[in-house]
Parts: sequence; C-alpha cells; structure tokens
Amino acid sequence: MLVAECDAVLFDNDGVLVDSDAGVHAAWSRWAVAFGLPVDEVTEAVHGRRAVDTVALLVPESGRVGALADITRWEVEEAAGTTAIGGARALVESLPREVWAVVTSGVTTLASARLAAAGLPTPPVLVAADDVEHGKPAPDGYLAAATALGVEPRRAVVLEDSAAGIAAGRAAGVAVVVGVGERAVTAGADLVVRDLSGLRWVDGALHVDRSTLLG
Repeated sequence: MLVAECDAVLFDNDGVLVDSDAGVHAAWSRWAVAFGLPVDEVTEAVHGRRAVDTVALLVPESGRVGALADITRWEVEEAAGTTAIGGARALVESLPREVWAVVTSGVTTLASARLAAAGLPTPPVLVAADDVEHGKPAPDGYLAAATALGVEPRRAVVLEDSAAGIAAGRAAGVAVVVGVGERAVTAGADLVVRDLSGLRWVDGALHVDRSTLLG
C-alpha cells in the first residue's frame, strides 16, 4: 500500500471520475466532419484540453465563436452515455466534502451533465474551463481549487489521465500526481493506477493499493 499524506484531493473529471470517451469521440467526430478536418487528428488532440483552446488551434478566428458553440452543444447532447470510472463513486463519497474538488477542461454545463449521468455527487468545488483564463497545461485550475478549499497546493494530490492535466498538476506544485488509466502511463505522473478502485481515504491520507498500479 502506498500512502500520500495530503489535505486535499483534486480530481480531473473525464477519464478520472467519468468515462466520457464515447461521447467525446462522437461529438468531436461530428464537429470535425462539419468543419472539413481529419477526424482522427481532431479526436486525438482533444484529451485534457479545453474546447476553446482546441477550436483556437483548428479554426480561423472569424469562425471560432460558432465552432465553439457547436462542439459545446454536441458534447452536452452526448453526455447522457457517460459512466463512472471504477471505484469513483465509492472514493468521492468517502471523502469529507471539505477536502475534494474537480478541475476539468470541460465547461460547467458539460461537466455537471457528465457527473450527473454517471451518478456521481456534485463536487463541493468545481473549477471548469469557463472559470479560468488559461486551461491545462497551465496550473490555473488546480491553483484555484486549492485556494477554494483553503489548502496549500503542496498539500494536495492531483488525479489526472492526460499529459496536459499531469503537466498542470506539476506546474501547480502539488505533492503527488496520480495518473489514471492507460493514457497516463507515459505522461509523467508519479504513479499510475488502472482506475480508482484501489484508492482509499484514511486519516488524512490517500492510500493506493499496489495491485492496481500500471506501468
């Protein structure tokens, strides 16, 4: 059993608490086709990144407002199929409400829709894409969450699945970055777990069962 003493647990949403991959792929594939872009390249680029930042990379400035509105609407439409990651509900329901937050690259409406579809509780602190000036890999979201919980970033643990999110946790100066799932294996986390089923909160520390480690 690995133990990370901490005052806060900061979760990414997609790929960490919820499995939204099917909805993400469906919405962004539709969007790519609508804008004449290669589907595989678009769907590969979106993980861990705010939609506004992806749109800015791929669409001329004059068309970005409409393009962002389209993908936001289509992602919310696809949110109904979102499911919880293994162990997510048990873990968040075991946490005191004053110690956890969700920091996501999705906008508030999308993050809330996915959490609800997955049957997960509303987090006490939710920092979404529309709450920060700079998205991941910038540390803004994690710094804002730590501030909202009243803890020092160095006393927080971040759980992430993407390279951009892991970099954001590092930049925020958190104590430990735990990767979740296969996407995180080569992304620079301190350790990587299959899902959240082997994580427990006990007496002010996050305990990680070694049997769930990947990589």
